[in-house]
This record gives sequence, structure tokens and C-alpha cells, in this order.
Amino acid sequence: MIVVPVDGSENALKSLDYINRIFGPKHNLRLSLVYLLPKLPSFLVEESKKSRQTVKQLLEIEKRSGQMAERILTDAKDRLMKIGFTQKAVEAVFRKIEVGVARDICGWAEKHKKADAIIISSRGRSRLEDFFTGEIANKVLDYAKVCPVWMVKGRVKSKDVLLAVDNSENAMRAVDHAGFMLAGTDVNVTVFHSKRDLRRFVPKEVLQEFPGVQKFWQRKAGDVVAPYMKKACEMLSQAGLAENQISVKLVDGSRSAARDILEQSEESAIGTIVLGRKGSSAVKDYAMGSITKKVLDGASDMAVCIVP
Repeated sequence: MIVVPVDGSENALKSLDYINRIFGPKHNLRLSLVYLLPKLPSFLVEESKKSRQTVKQLLEIEKRSGQMAERILTDAKDRLMKIGFTQKAVEAVFRKIEVGVARDICGWAEKHKKADAIIISSRGRSRLEDFFTGEIANKVLDYAKVCPVWMVKGRVKSKDVLLAVDNSENAMRAVDHAGFMLAGTDVNVTVFHSKRDLRRFVPKEVLQEFPGVQKFWQRKAGDVVAPYMKKACEMLSQAGLAENQISVKLVDGSRSAARDILEQSEESAIGTIVLGRKGSSAVKDYAMGSITKKVLDGASDMAVCIVP
């Protein structure tokens, strides 16, 4: 079950094109297309009670807004029907905003639909409501406590996936989610890890005097993550991915894990990056706001899946 927010913009509909590219209509998916209707300002509603004419106009506004929502959802559903999705696989729902766009999307996905993922475009139509701009999409990431969020940034052309792994429980949840979602597809998955450079902890000038320490660190860093990468491959296989769909890439990383992930993705023509929201480090900035945020900020014409 995937929740897909739409707002009528071509950019927002790129998430539908992405779903078709990665999963296709024959995959065992159920899609919930959701359009959120903005609420009228409360003071305007209160003031309108003093005038029948104003009340009538506001009711007409709500009616027209509902009609527009239905048209947008119908167009989105028709787009999926034309590429082979069935009526049964796709539902279309419009709802009035209760708390806020991002919170309502997450609430609909996690509480009402118990969705396996939210797939959302990072750009949309309305400047006035700031709907589906980077700000709203990032808020969805902030408020999604259980449901993984797949953020589509631009037009994704490649099916290949990079799965960033470290020695953390969250990384293994990301592996589990990737296996569950991608089983039955023909997607190729690279299990990737960049070893943290010792220069993050020791000044470069000092390390130059002790080259043996740097080599020892890199060897031990590889030993630590090796069992997790092996386990990741086993989990993907057990989920149903074929052996020839899975590869492993371990590199001596730079001072920036995010840059390593993005550079490897560009080099390998990756279309989707999957990573856990938090890594193995207890340092606060190693979680959302650092590596994850930098990957999101640097990604272009690809999707980034963040697993809580």
C-alpha cells in the first residue's frame, strides 16, 4: 500500500511516472491518491455568518474546490489506467486539511491506511499554499514516524538502486524495507558503504605523520561493517531478489559520507537512494539533518527513500 499525494501539477505527477518505472502495473501494489483541500480562514468563516450572501459564496467556493479536487484525482487515476494499472489497484480520495498538509499526509498514511510507503514529489504547483515545495516534502519526512518516505526529485530515468548500509539497526530496517518493496521487480540493487575517514577525528597534518594508523583504521572499519553488508545481501535474497540483482560496493570514504553516496550514485547512474534516517553514530548530526539531509539536498533527477 503506497500513499501518493497529488496537487494537480505536472511535477507532483512525476511520482506516478516513478512508480510505473520502478514497479510497473503488474506489481502487487495498491495506491491511494490523496488530494488535500485547504481550509478557509476561521475568521472568514465566522464573519460570513453575519451575511447570507457571504455564506452562500463560501459554500460555492467549497463546492468548486471539491469539483477541482475530483478532476485532479480523476486525471491522475486516468494517467495510471492508461499505463495498465487496474481500477481495483488505485483509489482516489480528497480530504479537507485538518492540521496541516504534511501532518495530514502522514496521518492518512500511517493511521488510516497503514501504508508501507509515502511517495511524494518534492515540487508542486501552488506558491500560495507552498504545497509540495521542498519545505512541505521535508516536513513529511519530519512527521513520518513509522512510514518510509520516497521523495521523487525531478525526472528519474534509472531503475537502479543504491542501498546505503552501516552497522546500525536503522540501516537493517532500510534493507528490510527495500527488499519488501523491490521483490518481484527487475531492479538492480547496490549495497553500499563508505568507510568513515579518520580525518573526521584527527587533523590531516597529524595523520600524515602516522600513515600506519590510517591504514589500520580503514581495515578495521571494513571489518566492522562487513557482517552488516553480508546480512543485507542475505535479507534481499530472502525477500525475493535474484542473486544477479544484488551487488556490493565498499569504498574508502572521504570526510563526507553524503558526498560519497551522491558521487557513487552519479558514477553508477543510480535512480534511487535508500537509507535509514539515522546511522550508527551517536553523534546527533550523523542522523537526519546531516547525512540524510545532505543526500536529499544534493540529489537531482533521482528518488531518495528515507526509512525511520
